Amino acid sequence: MKASAWAGKFPWSIFIAAVLLIGLGWLGIARVEELTGGSGRILHQQVAYSAIAVVLMLLAAAPNYRILCRFSYPLYFFALLLLVIVFRFPAINDAHRWIRLGPLGFQPSELAKPAFILALARYLMYRENFRRLRGLAAPLMLTLAPVLLIFMGPDLGTALVFLPVFLIMLFAAGAKRSDLICMVAAGLLAMPLLWTQMNVDQKSRVATLLDQPAPGRIPGKHAYQLYQGKQVRAMGGVWGSFFTGQPTDDPAAYHLPEARSDFIFCILGERFGLPGMVLTLALFGWIVCRGLAIAAETREPFGRLLAVGVAALFAVEALVHTGVCVGLLPTTGLSLPLVSYGGSGLLAHAVALGLLMNVGLRPGYEVTNEPFRFVVDSG
Repeated sequence: MKASAWAGKFPWSIFIAAVLLIGLGWLGIARVEELTGGSGRILHQQVAYSAIAVVLMLLAAAPNYRILCRFSYPLYFFALLLLVIVFRFPAINDAHRWIRLGPLGFQPSELAKPAFILALARYLMYRENFRRLRGLAAPLMLTLAPVLLIFMGPDLGTALVFLPVFLIMLFAAGAKRSDLICMVAAGLLAMPLLWTQMNVDQKSRVATLLDQPAPGRIPGKHAYQLYQGKQVRAMGGVWGSFFTGQPTDDPAAYHLPEARSDFIFCILGERFGLPGMVLTLALFGWIVCRGLAIAAETREPFGRLLAVGVAALFAVEALVHTGVCVGLLPTTGLSLPLVSYGGSGLLAHAVALGLLMNVGLRPGYEVTNEPFRFVVDSG
């Protein structure tokens, strides 16, 4: 594809929305640094991660995504291998989530997200047997393998993200609604078993959601983060401290553990008020809507499912993160894509968006029954 044609077909609106979300992340992290008296090192790191993320996003959009299809399974099994290897590294905060090599470290659970979407899209693209209930066993195993490894971390929040993405991709691939309802029902019936496997901290987070402390009441240990997040968000009022010029004479009142990652949406609410929160949700909504539109325009099944999977990933993570921040969901430790601090998550989500834009550049392939053989639409 010539450079001029590539630029003309490039999904610039998705790219711009992603850049704006990254910029909002910088502003949120800068606010955390201001309130905590940080040196600015964290912000500088995020800016560096962002530069790499934009490059990876464009690189992921460049090659024909049908070529990438061939590497879906190797990438998936490589991600699983990393999820096993992570247990050989020392735990950080009582959790095996990081692989550290000298000063560098990354979370393999983040890499597993795009790798899982690629593998599931490849499995489902020309299959018919999954449309029968017994044929769902293989894609279910593709999903449960990373889910169980991440859950053993333990990282329940990240593990549960895979399940709704799996169901949405199955629905897009043509699975029967009755089969999907049966799977959801089976999952709900398995909740008591999941409860028995959760540790004390995870159970306390769920209990805290059902019994949130009222304003002025001293929260317990496991309720503190959720309580403080709501307090910090409320301090900005409707318009936020940026627009009203609200002083920060008492930075201690803004203390919020993991503010730059797990509760960055609360910080954006404090700084930019309701307009900032609405803008953030609108940008995610635009990415998801454009992703689904690209899927609808794409005739080739692998690309269509890939676009649906990426759109579903961003929708689920944005809804869960914001749901936690407003007190509708238990604290999960799930970051906000492209916005929260962290190199692993930022790079993985940038690659996922690059794959989505890749499909958007090439929607005109005719459906065939043989992988890797296609005809380019002359129109």
